Amino acid sequence: MKTLVFGLGNTILSDDGVGIKVVRELARKVDSGPDIEFREGSVGGLAILDEIAGFDRLLLVDSIKTVDGRPGDFYKLDCADFNTSEHLSNSHGVDFFTAVELGRRFGYRMPERIDIYAVEVEDNITFNAECTGKVAACIPKIVETLEGDLKETR
Repeated sequence: MKTLVFGLGNTILSDDGVGIKVVRELARKVDSGPDIEFREGSVGGLAILDEIAGFDRLLLVDSIKTVDGRPGDFYKLDCADFNTSEHLSNSHGVDFFTAVELGRRFGYRMPERIDIYAVEVEDNITFNAECTGKVAACIPKIVETLEGDLKETR
């Protein structure tokens, strides 16, 4: 099973870079071998298709900011956890799930299994190369969780 671990975010916007930081740390700890690839990016919309096409499994790590969440909490989600529409309301604002569905319809080989690790953030708008304290402190635990998840793949 060919697996992609992809960190999304922007490393100069404080906590928004947590997905990339997690994947960088995980890549230092895990021998990727021929079946696991690590990537990072600040992409969205249809551009994500070029990154994830051709893999059987995707572990996506990104930030999230919810109403009741506490910074540093993280959630393992899959596509079924999100309520999305099959209809585009704006061609310039294609969300991740719509992009994946369009990729499938266009004949791209999309991952059959997609796990999303969403890290609750405190500040994702301040220009800062470092995460806030609570978010930075949770990175080792997320890396450990992902490391275990990858072992299940092998």
